[in-house]
Amino acid sequence: MAHWNEGLSARNFAELAATRGGPVQRPFLACDDGRSFTFADFWALAGRLAFALKAAGARPGDRIAVQVEKSPEAIALFWACTRGGFVFLPLNTAYTAAEVSYFVEDAEPAVLVVAPQRADALAALAARQKAALLTLDDVGGGTLVTGATGLIEDHPSAWDDLAAILYTSGTTGRSKGAMLSHGNLASNALALVEAWAFTEKDVLIHALPVYHTHGLFVATNTLLLSGGRMLFRRKFDGDDVMRLMPQATSLMGVPTFYTRLLQHPGLTREAVQHMRLFISGSAPLLAETHKEFSARTGHAILERYGMTETSMNTSNPYKGDRRAGTVGMPLPHIAVRVADPQTHTPLSAETDGMIEVKGPNVFKGYWRNPQKTAEDFTRDGWFITGDMGRISADGYVTISGRAKDLVITGGFNVYPKEIELVIDAMPGVVELAVFGVPHPDFGEAVTAAVVANPGAALDEAAMIAALRKDLAAFKCPKRILVLDELPRNAMGKVQKAVLRDKWKGLFG
Repeated sequence: MAHWNEGLSARNFAELAATRGGPVQRPFLACDDGRSFTFADFWALAGRLAFALKAAGARPGDRIAVQVEKSPEAIALFWACTRGGFVFLPLNTAYTAAEVSYFVEDAEPAVLVVAPQRADALAALAARQKAALLTLDDVGGGTLVTGATGLIEDHPSAWDDLAAILYTSGTTGRSKGAMLSHGNLASNALALVEAWAFTEKDVLIHALPVYHTHGLFVATNTLLLSGGRMLFRRKFDGDDVMRLMPQATSLMGVPTFYTRLLQHPGLTREAVQHMRLFISGSAPLLAETHKEFSARTGHAILERYGMTETSMNTSNPYKGDRRAGTVGMPLPHIAVRVADPQTHTPLSAETDGMIEVKGPNVFKGYWRNPQKTAEDFTRDGWFITGDMGRISADGYVTISGRAKDLVITGGFNVYPKEIELVIDAMPGVVELAVFGVPHPDFGEAVTAAVVANPGAALDEAAMIAALRKDLAAFKCPKRILVLDELPRNAMGKVQKAVLRDKWKGLFG
């Protein structure tokens, strides 16, 4: 198999995007606030934002931490970083100031770009870290934009140079920064354009957040490199999406999008006849949802599998059998194997084991964490995903579970240890466990089981309300179960698998 970038004349991702979309007066993005951008408009906007970052003191290689609401400027800011040689570091808008402080202290960005309403809460942090503080709102205003008064010459980054750091959660310790290169991101975008048959005729409904890989990279980069158009929505709304379908050809979403569309009375075969592709990811899609959507619309949802460290790894076929409950086959230029979790010896078809990945999409390692980087790669260079699964005789990958206790809720990774530390500090709690159980909208729901001190009375609603002051909403347990005791094995370790099984029907 030829190397993914064989024959490409571009030096980096920014140059590749410029040659694909380029400075042309063809529509690229229409926003729900009434603004629209051609490819030339968008590329010029990225250039001006790069100028503003440089004027604020950023130099090639510096990190740019970003916690802003969704807007065209927010995605243009990533391309500003590629043009200036900066490293883009997006942060979930739900993170509290206390949570943001960890990422800023770890990554040491030169510039922190935040929504105007967060500026006061983060000013002291920026000053302490000697980071310039700029603002960006969701309608194209803020000090970042007012400082974007010129252009800079694009920095000559190489394919292996760092383009972004995305923080990902594990089951223990703190979040880790996955370092993604220009080549990692470009190779994956090109693979998706090929696998999903995107062309300049495509019109994508973009209703995903833009602070993680799905909305920021998968959706945007695929459209940019195929020359297609984007109907850019700042949030998902079922009525709005149904209204847009006659103008669109594709939708990328999380399972929640599809469960909510199935609740819409207007979802019929006639309503979606202009659409060619519905894609789902970021959390497991229930087989029941897949079957019901197909019955209602005649469209089989295409499910794929990816993660922060690798972007997309596998996909059900564009042409071929899209099997409910599977995530399809490896994308072009990507290899996937199932191996023994201890020895990393490849296993035969239909045998459960650890899913491992190799390819140009696989990240460079964890930011300032060489020990964890070494632990997550095999001696022969395969990335150990932490997901368990199997591969069928004809190549379809099925995810059977996670080797670790990571909870994926609404497409966001939550590691139980962080939640457990906060709950453990609450008065009256003697022991606890945090785990995930199936949820029809979110894929999984964060759930806590707690045991009270003798004589203590624990109130579920009051505990959840208190947690919301310290944790992002998506991390807060949907339910806190007060139990007499937690299940343990002979060594005294809490058996989360028993809890998950016992409470798997908690949300219907």
